[in-house]
Order: sequence, then C-alpha cells, then structure tokens
Amino acid sequence: MVDPIRDAGVCDTLYRFAQGIDLREWDTLRSVFADEITVDYTSYRGGEPTVMAADDWVAKAQRRFATMTATQHSMTNPRVAGIGDTAACRMYVEAHHVAVVDGREEHCRIGGEYRDELRLIEERWLITTLRLDVRWFQGNRDVLNLPVG
Repeated sequence: MVDPIRDAGVCDTLYRFAQGIDLREWDTLRSVFADEITVDYTSYRGGEPTVMAADDWVAKAQRRFATMTATQHSMTNPRVAGIGDTAACRMYVEAHHVAVVDGREEHCRIGGEYRDELRLIEERWLITTLRLDVRWFQGNRDVLNLPVG
C-alpha cells in the first residue's frame, strides 16, 4: 500500500546516503544507518554479505572514497513497500567515480539497483540492509580498487 509519508522518509534517507558519500559528509552518511547493518556488495566484489557495525562501514567507506577525486551517485525510480516500522526500497543507481590511476585521471561508472531494507527507529528511517546489484560497468574498474590507507 502506498504511504506518501513513509515513502518520502525512506527516499530522504537514501538520498542522504548518496549525499554523504559524494560530499564526503561522513556524519551525514553515518546518520542514515542503524547501529548494526548488513552490507551486500557481492554482485561486484564477490564473497558473502557482511553484518557489521555501521561505524565500521562508514570508516571503511571514508578510506575507500579518499582514493577518489570525485563521485556522483544519481538515484532514481524508488519503489517503496513496507508494513509498520519496516520498509524495503528498490532504487536505480548510476554512480560515477573519478580517480588518478598511474598518473592519469580515470573514470568508472556503475549502473544497477540498490535493494535496501530500513527500519523506523526514533522517528527516522534507518538503513538496516544495504544491497547493491550491479548491472553494468563502464570505464576503468581500477578506480574502484585503489589501495586504501
């Protein structure tokens, strides 16, 4: 059932997720997560989904994105469903990543879909599961795999 207030709150959380990464606003990024989260980026990194503290994921993201000179995550076509204090959202994403690789500016774009789960906690929708299903890549994938400090 469509719930415009829930749907707007869920979308706001996911847009702040992208903003936190792209503007390197780490407090904003942390504010969108429950304390413990499941992260599933296996569609392009392999392995298994991981349950971890949100603080640890944000610290990891901060190190990863420090290797890049710019990013832009464009998120569209949200489809929200939920009951009570739980919600799920499927949303298209196109993420553009820029970094210097071997002395040259390189670009990598990813297209796919976020399939996130959220919970209403203290009147805020927070991400409990962050899942990215990658559908395509364009450019130099090394941009996504530079050594982190």
